Amino acid sequence: MASPRQIVQPFVHRIEEMERLDGVARPLAVGAGRSTRATPVKNALSGTWLGHPLHPVLTDLPIGAWTMAAVLDVAGGSPSAGAARRLVGTGAVAALPAAAAGWADWSDTYGADQRVGLVHALGNVAATFLQMGSYLCRRRGHRGAGVALSAVALGAVTVTGYLGGHLSYIRGVGVNHTAFEEPVTDWVDVASLDDLPPDGRPLRALARGVPVMLVRRAGEDVIALSATCTHAGGPLDEGKVLDGSVRCPWHGSVFRLADGRVLRGPASTTQPVWDARIEGERVEVRSGR
Repeated sequence: MASPRQIVQPFVHRIEEMERLDGVARPLAVGAGRSTRATPVKNALSGTWLGHPLHPVLTDLPIGAWTMAAVLDVAGGSPSAGAARRLVGTGAVAALPAAAAGWADWSDTYGADQRVGLVHALGNVAATFLQMGSYLCRRRGHRGAGVALSAVALGAVTVTGYLGGHLSYIRGVGVNHTAFEEPVTDWVDVASLDDLPPDGRPLRALARGVPVMLVRRAGEDVIALSATCTHAGGPLDEGKVLDGSVRCPWHGSVFRLADGRVLRGPASTTQPVWDARIEGERVEVRSGR
């Protein structure tokens, strides 16, 4: 007998390889990017203000409400019908901000990630409409039909939840791409001072295998940040430095050079800052403390 893993994983891999989905996914992703382009919108939906991606937090609300409604349907029976109906409605309302945050995150994906994200989103949209139908049926006294619709919707959410987990834990979408950088606790020589462009353009260096971005400011001051963007692993050293910040060339996240703080999403995690000093004509760095 095939294990659940042997059944589910080939299904997900087929979605990843479905290039015909690109005809729908790409135009939608462009539209999603345009609709969330404004910095306040991007920061709000990406979780920049929270220091953590917002979408996973918000999904707990509708899933929790719908799950508790199902528990009441099974264990509470008719006496719990009113409470179950309200939970179904609450979940449908809570699904809207969760979808908005996911829409913003999905706009910055490509290829296989974008295809899986599309199916994930469509499944959640279908589940939400089913729950809305369930709410209406329950309100009109058709409890049996409402319970059936909720059961189907919860099954759909289970599948889409698996796809969301695959994107995060297998594909690495939304995770901090500097989380597993090895700390360098002592000073390491990484570059000559003369190698740093005097106009403030960044230079990529390696500190015991960890990519570091060096920026020379006015005078002899040098700033060092991890060169791997926390959002999606982009080469931050290839970005544009302007007004004390650097813009990632991949998705436009902006980080303040002084402390790595996110000024504009989609990044939500602070960029690691390294200690830097000049010894003679050499630049030395170590992990920030």
